[in-house]
Amino acid sequence: MGEPVKVGIVGCGKISEQYTATLTKLPGLVLYAVADLDPARALATATETGARSLSVDDLVDACDLVVNLTIPAAHTEIALRAIAGGKDVYGEKPLAATLDEAKTIVAKGSGVRLGCAPDTVLGTGFQTARHHLDAGLVGRPAAAVATMVTAGPEPWHPDPDFYYRPGGGPLLDMGPYYITALVTLLGPVVSAIGAASRTRDERVIGSGYRQGERLPVTTDTHVTGVLTHASGALSTLIMSFDGAASRAPNIEVHGELGTMIVPDPNRFDGDVLVHRVGGAWETLPVTAGYRDTGRGIGVYDLVTAPRPRASGELALHVLDVMESLLRSAATGRAETVESTCERPEPVALQSLV
Repeated sequence: MGEPVKVGIVGCGKISEQYTATLTKLPGLVLYAVADLDPARALATATETGARSLSVDDLVDACDLVVNLTIPAAHTEIALRAIAGGKDVYGEKPLAATLDEAKTIVAKGSGVRLGCAPDTVLGTGFQTARHHLDAGLVGRPAAAVATMVTAGPEPWHPDPDFYYRPGGGPLLDMGPYYITALVTLLGPVVSAIGAASRTRDERVIGSGYRQGERLPVTTDTHVTGVLTHASGALSTLIMSFDGAASRAPNIEVHGELGTMIVPDPNRFDGDVLVHRVGGAWETLPVTAGYRDTGRGIGVYDLVTAPRPRASGELALHVLDVMESLLRSAATGRAETVESTCERPEPVALQSLV
């Protein structure tokens, strides 16, 4: 083996704790440096992990791969800065704040390896579902239903403002997990038709130092629609901050021979259940995916896989699907999804930590 890949993290917010927990354990990678707009926060992360606290420019110069954990509005700036330095980039979802910015990142990043979260689909939950789906266990997939219903983040999040502004909402927040999972299972999407609404013009923060403060709501908080996959399968999507909870499966896939329940796409593991025609519900054995892993496994996959699975191409397509769905909700007509992507390769069952 050659020298380990030097990884630098830009953005030391809450999500970085999950990344550092994974990256510090993966073979062939070393967490070399961290950077943040708040020097004290960067220093705290550096002290905890043994990495160096550097400026963004110095981090880009010193590292081989930049993990971009900044807020979505800064994703493009940091990604392009790393690409200009000839460095590989892996970013948190979404790839960029807008589809046009995402296209710029992908175009300028053609000479480097480019990856993007979510990488939850690389865990044993989704890869086991993918394995059995590809083996024909439920026959040809005809449809899928993806459901995410919550009361919104304001009961627990101390600063939930951005969830209720343009660029926020349940689809752009949680949609990347669900749509990435649907594309991984059923392939790329060619068209979308949607509808959207909001039930309230303001929300009340339920915890933290701003408890009781009222927030204006300027984006839709319930988005639903139907995605047509190139395979012919249809996926129904429900993303909502306007309920309390749902007992519907996060994702279920219906085929001519049976129905499969797929785990929560915000997790790496979970049971896969199948109900075959004339049978009963049964839990399937774990057969594929990275075992016992967490956020950041996509960085390892980006470095080691012949064709990265959590790729920039896939992330761009997912963002295109979401923007097409929102555009359809505004226009009232079906919208063509202009981009496409290769269906990611499956992951063999393996343990790295």
